[in-house]
Amino acid sequence: MELRHLRYFIAVAEECNFTRAAKRLHIAQPPLSRQIQQLEEMLGVQLFERNARPLKLTDTGRFFYVHAVQLLAQTAELESMTKRVGKIERSMSVGFVGSTLYGMLPKIIRRFRAENAAVELSLHEMSTMDQIQALKEGRIDVGFGRIRHEDPRIRRVVLREERMIVALPLGHPLSVAKPVLSLHELTSETLIIFPKAPRPSYADQVLAAYHDRGLKPLRIYETRELQIALGLVGAGEGISIVPSSVHGLKRDDVTYCELDDPNLVSPIIMSMRMLDESEDLRTMLDLIYALYEEQDMPYLLPREGQME
Repeated sequence: MELRHLRYFIAVAEECNFTRAAKRLHIAQPPLSRQIQQLEEMLGVQLFERNARPLKLTDTGRFFYVHAVQLLAQTAELESMTKRVGKIERSMSVGFVGSTLYGMLPKIIRRFRAENAAVELSLHEMSTMDQIQALKEGRIDVGFGRIRHEDPRIRRVVLREERMIVALPLGHPLSVAKPVLSLHELTSETLIIFPKAPRPSYADQVLAAYHDRGLKPLRIYETRELQIALGLVGAGEGISIVPSSVHGLKRDDVTYCELDDPNLVSPIIMSMRMLDESEDLRTMLDLIYALYEEQDMPYLLPREGQME
């Protein structure tokens, strides 16, 4: 059995159709059908219910699919890590969620490039959940996100907890009345959340903050990204709960107020493959803590088992 058998099988299993799977793989359908038949003969089992429409996996096929996906992902992970450990390529692909650009991430990237010129960095905007998948597939080497999600193949280091603040239209009565607000005082406002998709995301952290305190906003307005949310706030369409680093994003039609609950935070999380112990990753983590100290910013020390 070869890796191509696994790739072909996974494509057919996910598309539930040989024609669509062949198109996805950029091959003709007859060779694909022969490869699947060959795989079944090698294993001595039937993987698909041939008479089902759409095509369905047998119980054995479902078992094989789960492990085939894991094996292909581990193969990509092993290839990526081996190249980096062997210095075949000094490169690092970094995934990030858009809101981290308003915090320390740009400084981290600039400092790392300045001090590690031999390492070629590439940046890729993607959601936290997409980062986890990209790490397992070897498409990125490190990710910076906000969502807490456990995966046995991913090592996650919570770097710091960033306070949430509220963005209001300039001149809003609440911002004029007091500099520090509570979520309770905001329930009569339309809440603008981002991103609309994919989920889970930062939007779910904000909604959970309301829910955990037994609160419900008057109306929820979902939008694609932070910049659009702030534009809508400036237009008077509502308010938005944003990470405190966004305070540096100056707009003449938006004002920011602190929230009175210290537990209203959004984590900044660095994610890596569990088995990746490369020196470049250790260097980046050390650099991050050094920058936090230079900026006198509070941060969380790595727990046991994280990159110490």
